[in-house]
Amino acid sequence: MALKTVLIIYAHHSPSSFNAAAKDVAMQTLTAQGFKVIVSDLYAMNFRSSATAADIKSNLKNPEHFLYGDETFIAWKEDRLSDDIKEEQRKVAEADLIIFQFPLYWFTVPAIMKGWMERVLTQGFAYTLESIYDNGILKDKKAVLSFTTGGMESMYLPDGLNGDINVMLWPLQNGVLRFCGFQVLAPQIFWCVADAPPSERTAMLEAWQARLKGMLDEQPLSFAPTKLFDLSVQGGFRLCSDMKEAYASQPYGLTTGQHLGKPLPPNNQMKASPHDNH
Repeated sequence: MALKTVLIIYAHHSPSSFNAAAKDVAMQTLTAQGFKVIVSDLYAMNFRSSATAADIKSNLKNPEHFLYGDETFIAWKEDRLSDDIKEEQRKVAEADLIIFQFPLYWFTVPAIMKGWMERVLTQGFAYTLESIYDNGILKDKKAVLSFTTGGMESMYLPDGLNGDINVMLWPLQNGVLRFCGFQVLAPQIFWCVADAPPSERTAMLEAWQARLKGMLDEQPLSFAPTKLFDLSVQGGFRLCSDMKEAYASQPYGLTTGQHLGKPLPPNNQMKASPHDNH
């Protein structure tokens, strides 16, 4: 059996943080199981978060009107991306599973991790206009978000002060990871760590360790297959009419994103649904 590789994209300033502890538990647990573990410690690497023309070697194709996506696509094809991007893309290409370990900042990833996503997941490498979602280039890889929150879990319920965590996760899990084809595993959320006593923190890490031992065998979250949509300009890339009719009598929408004006399917971005056959 070929050696499996796990890449941890880690974003926290402090080596004494809970996020660092979660990263270390993942490294130790997965290494003990025989996995090759690679860590990109973004702050230690001083990874540049801004997507600029500096990401492209040699001349731009259109310096008068710089379009980052277009220029990096061309640069990827011509092997002219900056060395730091190429190195991270090499790690992604090798990985079977990517773990994103971070504290939740303003309901999303820290800027340095967002910069990693913007700069590393370039067109050509991570997706093309024809190869997205079900047909995404990275469809043979799995990814999981593992993060800490400042607020308690009840604050992120559908009736909680901060709003439904499923809605917050949709842009990252669907709009970034699944867009590139990743099989997205249920997130690992460490709620309100700063206010948790040591015993609770220990229990959180033990639960994380237990999950890691079977993570690569988990079923991914459910997303609406692209075959359910009219993928033509005329059809507007919208859900096919027969699917709309099929869901007209259902109590919930299709997913957190394609909710069809109905209540969101419960925990659509939190738990795999073994009975969902779409």
